[in-house]
Amino acid sequence: MSDWLAIVISFIYIFASLGIAEGLRKVFRLSPEFTRKFVHIAVGMWSIGTILLFQSRWMAIIPPASFVLLNYISYKKETFKAMESADKSNLGTIYFPLAFVFIVLIFWDTPNKLVAALMPLTWGDAMAAVLGKQYGHIKYTLFGHTRSVEGTVSMVLFSLISVFPALWLLPPSMVPSMVPSMGIGTSLLIAVIVSFVTAAVEAASPWGIDNLLVPAAAGLILYFC
Repeated sequence: MSDWLAIVISFIYIFASLGIAEGLRKVFRLSPEFTRKFVHIAVGMWSIGTILLFQSRWMAIIPPASFVLLNYISYKKETFKAMESADKSNLGTIYFPLAFVFIVLIFWDTPNKLVAALMPLTWGDAMAAVLGKQYGHIKYTLFGHTRSVEGTVSMVLFSLISVFPALWLLPPSMVPSMVPSMGIGTSLLIAVIVSFVTAAVEAASPWGIDNLLVPAAAGLILYFC
């Protein structure tokens, strides 16, 4: 497939996700936080589309790099209400595509690690926020930011069940059969380590900056595994 066509498909997918989220928000009167996490997950899952459709890492970063700028404009103008936080000090929507760019550049040759590095932020962080807000009763505070034990446990679990299949099932190399697939035991062990470390990083991160620090922590572990 042409990389230019892949770029078009990427933008269609992302804007469709924004449209669906905005529609859900209006029809069901959902909170902006819920729909923001919907977009968060949808964008993160496009990492799979990225490794399947693109031929060049430099073309693959065009969509997320574009959204660094678009999200900054939205942050200022509230263009995409479905993904804006009520807290204007939270720059997470800008940091997420920026992290996506760096993960693609670093892990382009190892598709399973590329996707796995983004899964703690995609699923773990999103579900920690949703479930922590809904069911979080046991609170703790680190560096002036309050989290819930339930939210942190949710992050560990959802990171684990998303990182593990990414490592185990996705190709370990862009060149078929160049590198043997990662074994189930190795995949599970690495996924456990990534899940606990990224949950700790998220718990200690200032509001919004976790969208950079969580994939950075996951990427650092995966880089040396």
